[in-house]
Amino acid sequence: MMWYYRATIAFALAGVPCAAQAQGVGEFYRDKTLSMVAGTTPGNDYDFRARIVAKYISKHIPGNPVVIARNMPGGGGIVAANWLMKIAPRDGTALLTMMQALTVSQAVGVANIQYDVREFNWIGNTIDSPNVVNTWHTSDVRSVEDATQREVILGATAGSYAVVYPPVMNALLGTKFKIVTGYPGGNEVNLAMERGEVQGRGANSWASWKSTKPDWVADKKIIVLTQVALKRDPDLQDIPLLMELGKTEFDRKVLRFLSADTAISRAIVTTPGVPPERVSTLRRAFDATMKDPEFLAEAAKTKMDIAASTGEDSQAVATSLVNTEKEVVMRAKELMDATR
Repeated sequence: MMWYYRATIAFALAGVPCAAQAQGVGEFYRDKTLSMVAGTTPGNDYDFRARIVAKYISKHIPGNPVVIARNMPGGGGIVAANWLMKIAPRDGTALLTMMQALTVSQAVGVANIQYDVREFNWIGNTIDSPNVVNTWHTSDVRSVEDATQREVILGATAGSYAVVYPPVMNALLGTKFKIVTGYPGGNEVNLAMERGEVQGRGANSWASWKSTKPDWVADKKIIVLTQVALKRDPDLQDIPLLMELGKTEFDRKVLRFLSADTAISRAIVTTPGVPPERVSTLRRAFDATMKDPEFLAEAAKTKMDIAASTGEDSQAVATSLVNTEKEVVMRAKELMDATR
């Protein structure tokens, strides 16, 4: 029976490092304040998601730290991502709700980028909702085909996909979109549509439309021309995917590259250099939050879709995007450079 006692002791001892590790993480986070940063102005889907996750994730982190949501707009999210890479403490107390375009922007070499998404520690992603290009209901442009026949003025925020998709469609599909930039955020573009200053919006997440303007969706005030994703959203089964509209196989590859980061469209990351046990703790806290009944009830009340993916899966998507074959990335870069 000696083998039994040895095995029992070994098994018990094997759990000691894990228990000590969890205790150590809890001791670190106790009395700490974490920042949950959204790289946008307030009042949009990124901001809403940062705030609701901040509200509930604390109870799933050992030590129950205070988590405060705040905004750091600028450069389509580049300012906040650079801050996370270069300035934020590398101890697991700084979190960022990534703007979707940041991964592709790095891959194509957008100016002023100081971050590397492959070095961030990805904590999780709340939704894989498509982006959509839309017109306002008063416009006579109601399809991509219509947009090849007449000019359409779309509002956009600099640095976002709203300044990318329409010109790419002009180049590859023959549409006649004209972009008006200078709006500090999506709310301002929405106001411009209502006032008749622009005829539509260059891009917005479908999940964002549903959470921030559910009445517009219900009343069909926004007309979706195309959806940007790897698969059609259940709500938009009759709306073509952008990558389906490419005229050649290579064009479709380029459009797929520009569509792939919708799989991580609302991801949360932390800095490089965070101890692995804290990264693991934050990831599992995120996973638990995504299943938290109170969190899900509040998300449903605000009409916020949740289709979460893990930090590990999100990190793999980001890395594969940055490492996309050179020819596809270079063509995407040419098209994006032409938008500036």
